[in-house]
Order: sequence, then C-alpha cells, then structure tokens
Amino acid sequence: MNPSVLLLILAIAILFALERTFPLRRQKQPLGRRIVVNAVVAALAIAAALMIVRPVASWLLEAVSQNRWGLTGIMQMPVPLQGVATFLLLDLSFYYWHRANHAWPFLWRFHNVHHVDPDLDISTSVRFHFLEIAFSAAFRALQVVVIGGELWMFVIYESAFQLNTLFQHSNIRLPITIERWIVLIFVTPRMHGIHHSKRFHDVNSNWSSVFSWWDRLHGTLNLNVPQAAIDIGVPGYSEPRDNRILQLLLMPLRPQRSYWSAEWKLPYPVQRDAGNVLPE
Repeated sequence: MNPSVLLLILAIAILFALERTFPLRRQKQPLGRRIVVNAVVAALAIAAALMIVRPVASWLLEAVSQNRWGLTGIMQMPVPLQGVATFLLLDLSFYYWHRANHAWPFLWRFHNVHHVDPDLDISTSVRFHFLEIAFSAAFRALQVVVIGGELWMFVIYESAFQLNTLFQHSNIRLPITIERWIVLIFVTPRMHGIHHSKRFHDVNSNWSSVFSWWDRLHGTLNLNVPQAAIDIGVPGYSEPRDNRILQLLLMPLRPQRSYWSAEWKLPYPVQRDAGNVLPE
C-alpha cells in the first residue's frame, strides 16, 4: 500500500477514536447515518479526484519539472529553499481558493454541500460534492503552472494538507492551553469549527488550510467564539431531508434557497471575551 495512503488511514483511525473519547461539541444527528451519507458523497468525490484532478496535475507537474515553469523555477532557487517556497505558496493559494468558493455564487452552490452537514467531525473532512472536486482541477492546474516546483514538493504539501484537513474537521476537545499554542501556527478543530458555524460572520472567516497565519495576515482570523455557542450547518438547509444522499448530489443543480436569514447575520446573543483568543 502507498505509504501516504497508509498514513491517512492511520490518522483517520486515531482521530476517530479521539473524537469519540474527547468530544468537543455534542452531536445533533446519529453518527451511523451521517457516516453512511458522508462516505457515499466522499466516494464520488474521490473518484472525481482520481479520474480528473490527479491525471491533470501529474501531467502538468512533469511538464513544469522539465521546463522549469512557475515562480520557484524561474527564480533559480536552491532546492531546499524552493521546497519551502512551494509549500508556502501552495498553502497561500488554497486560502484564496477557499475564499473564492464562498464568494462566488456558482462555486458556493457546490461547496455548500460540505457546509450543510449538521455536525462537524472527521467524516465531514471528506464530504465534498464530486463536481466541486472536478472544478478544482482547473485550480490545481493553475497552482502547478504558476508556482512550479518538483513532484516531491507537491507530494509533501498534499500529505500535510490532507492530514491537517482531517485534524481541523475532527471533533476533538484538545486542552485549551495546548490548542491556543497550536493555533498560532496551524488551523485547529476549534478554529475551523467556527468557520462551520451557521453565523454569517463566522462562516466568512478562518479560511486557512494548513497555516493559520494567512487569516492573521488578511484580517480574517476569528477565534473568540465559545464552542457552546456554535450551531454547525447552514440555516437555509437545516431540514433532515437536506442531508440525504440524493438531495446532496442534486442540491447544487437546483434553484437555491436563501442561505442566511437576517437573524443569522446578527452578532452573537452571548457575551464574548475581549481579544482574538480561543475561549474554553
């Protein structure tokens, strides 16, 4: 078995056990039903990635390596520095891609499938509409051509990206002191949980993928939200039928409902701590 795949399976098993033992938020729906739904949606997304995204990226990576395209190739960097620059630029570009998926109505139709999950745990990390994954092939191609770099650099970033995606979606209650240190560098479960809140202000914050500092640099970091105040999901898609498999697959292709009513655009009705620090 591919070592990176084995590592992901091991990470899923460990994180799943931890979120069952030390849950951060109380779940609203039965776990078994959600896992089945999310697994089916994820299977289609993985198929799209293997059939479309991976071949496009592999072909372009070979061309980029041979012709030294991209910023890191043009600048003639030493290999170690090129590896670091490639990693950082890939992560920064994913910050912008994530923002685009929220800002552009067409892309949001598909990304909404990820957000309407009424609970947030490790199964949500793989719940993406297969057409969102297919469309991302164009973004991945742009990443490769503009940034450049060697294949191993993309493999290292992709491994870190996938591992942190699993971690930040997990429903693990880390000791708050430890998580406050981790979030200075990486996206954590509490930080990303805020992004999955039904509150309009919250969902439009915390877009980073691996490193949390992109949100700090862009002024979109939002930490001082008590986890007990967070209601996961999208207000306009909160009916039980909205999380059925067929409904999720057809959802982006149908006329869209209003996502956020006026009440979900108001400030929190609870007192929040001063400063931008993770509360308990």
